Amino acid sequence: MKLTRFPRVRITHGPTPLEFMPRMTEALGGPNLYVKRDDCTGLGTGGNKTRKLEFLMADAQRNQADTIITQGATQSNHARQTVAIAARMGMKCEILLEDRTGSKAENYKRSGNVFLDHLYGANVQELPGGTDMNAAMAHLAEELKAKGRKPYIIPGGGSNPIGALGYVVCALELVDQFNDQGLAVDCVVHATGSAGTQAGLVAGFEGTRSQIPVLGIGVRAAQEAQETSVYNLAVKTAELLGVPGAVARDSVKANCDYVGGGYGVPTPGMVEAVTMMARLEGILLDPVYSGKGMAGLIDLCRKGHFKKGQNVVFLHTGGAVALYGYMDAFAGLKPL
Repeated sequence: MKLTRFPRVRITHGPTPLEFMPRMTEALGGPNLYVKRDDCTGLGTGGNKTRKLEFLMADAQRNQADTIITQGATQSNHARQTVAIAARMGMKCEILLEDRTGSKAENYKRSGNVFLDHLYGANVQELPGGTDMNAAMAHLAEELKAKGRKPYIIPGGGSNPIGALGYVVCALELVDQFNDQGLAVDCVVHATGSAGTQAGLVAGFEGTRSQIPVLGIGVRAAQEAQETSVYNLAVKTAELLGVPGAVARDSVKANCDYVGGGYGVPTPGMVEAVTMMARLEGILLDPVYSGKGMAGLIDLCRKGHFKKGQNVVFLHTGGAVALYGYMDAFAGLKPL
């Protein structure tokens, strides 16, 4: 796989740390738990989208864009990181935010990522739930072109084959870290939504024949739909890399039992996971992605899915700033 032939804006603070979590390991009494700290990527408070944006923004530059258009839910981590890099690169940024939860809480509507979107300088439009967001971005692009601008559309989550290259890079980085630490890893677990992170990891591990399983904990779609989305994108990413046929369908696994009431809707498991990680490891998760991803991992450990002595790596996708939009979900927390 020749990643060097793809243009890339290098902004990630990497390699991001791979840390053992002794207190979470002890508390759950199962596998040895590690965390890959992609909350520490360095852009706009960090997160997994930074890796994707390295390739997407380089492609935008190649196309001589002066304006970036993207979309996400109200408390989108992706939107926040996108406008941050647009600001750094001197481009304008148009953010379309879809109201996917229907929450009326002032913290949710104005704090967290939404506040930072405005602080970084985005032009933000709020759209109702159920809006065809791809069509909305395309319409906005045509309006901007009519005004002489040169827009570049980045899909939600940065999840297309170009964006997924960022997590091919992460897969290679992880293999190096595992080898350096002499760590035989039984599974990499992370929250999966728009599919780009998992697709990139799978394409990277499969393309290098690393034989490291990836389990996505779904935060939005049902299992069949999520796995199909990830597989299709992983196949396209492998083709882009010049290794067609590298990805087998059975290498794509998602567990979507922890979505709860829907995308961005808090669950008791998420609250427990965020609280445990904060109080046992001093690490902040986010309430939409990594919180539900860790909730799934915790439950699977308790059920014996992962065995004592196995080594499991949780990929932290960042987004803790969204906690400020979900303060009501944590009301009633008691001190230790």
